Amino acid sequence: MPQKQKSRRSWLELKQAGNDRFKTGQYGEASGLYSEAIRELEKASEKKPEDLAILYSNRAASYLKEGNCAECVKDCNMSLELQPFNVKSLLRRAAASEAVERYRLAYVDYKTALQIDCNIAAAHEGTNRMSKALTEADGPSWREKLPPIPTVPLSIREKLTQQSPNNILIPTPAPQQNGSREAKKKAPSDKNIKKAQAQKEEGNALVKKGEFRKAIEKYSQSIKNNPTEITTYTNRALCYLSVKQYSDAVRDCDDALMIDSGNIKALYRRAQALKELQDLKTCVDDLNNLLHVDPKNTAALKLMEDVQMMK
Repeated sequence: MPQKQKSRRSWLELKQAGNDRFKTGQYGEASGLYSEAIRELEKASEKKPEDLAILYSNRAASYLKEGNCAECVKDCNMSLELQPFNVKSLLRRAAASEAVERYRLAYVDYKTALQIDCNIAAAHEGTNRMSKALTEADGPSWREKLPPIPTVPLSIREKLTQQSPNNILIPTPAPQQNGSREAKKKAPSDKNIKKAQAQKEEGNALVKKGEFRKAIEKYSQSIKNNPTEITTYTNRALCYLSVKQYSDAVRDCDDALMIDSGNIKALYRRAQALKELQDLKTCVDDLNNLLHVDPKNTAALKLMEDVQMMK
């Protein structure tokens, strides 16, 4: 009997097969299937750039899982050429850049993603990691060495926000041995939590008396006993602002935002510190993120007016 000729699969079928392999952790097979899908779609007489962009972005995710960061970046570049400001491609390229310690490029991509949707946890966490790594590498003036951060047009922002992957999981790169602080805090014991709370309350009492440096000492002791309490970081940041230690205030707000990326006090106090450090662009970014969560926040609106007058 003559053998039946094997029917050629459509690009949609190949894409679905790639998705299935990806879900089961078969990343090499997934990337191969996405490659076939790309070839099939490129042959099609009618093709949408958005469909090709998704295929390149999906293959980039497979490469990222395999640790092939160079190919991941190439595919993200292709995807972003076809569909500018594709959030998944921005986040995947950022993660690949971070993994090979190209922190400035990673920071720019994370910040660009946050312009589209300020609630993407992976982008907030990535921005905070990059801020710390770049501060350690380049010192307080690290922002001056950044490439330009593209401005996402409002029309594109509104369109992409509807599709934005708030719960997207981006693989965290393996930790680098560069002395940076760990983002994850160990859960404290009940005894340490009680001790930390008492120390925090002592710090609060000192703030009310205007004794900010003594309060900083108490909050620092409290954080040693319970590094997971967000209000201790924001309280100490307030003290650092009061004694004009603005870089320390930024670092405390960074730590607070690692715990809760939308914390209003941390965003506001970091914006205050960035204003004093003359980092007006990042200051405005923080205020925009804050006002997205709380549009009627009068303190943030007033600070935004002040910063706009300084430009």
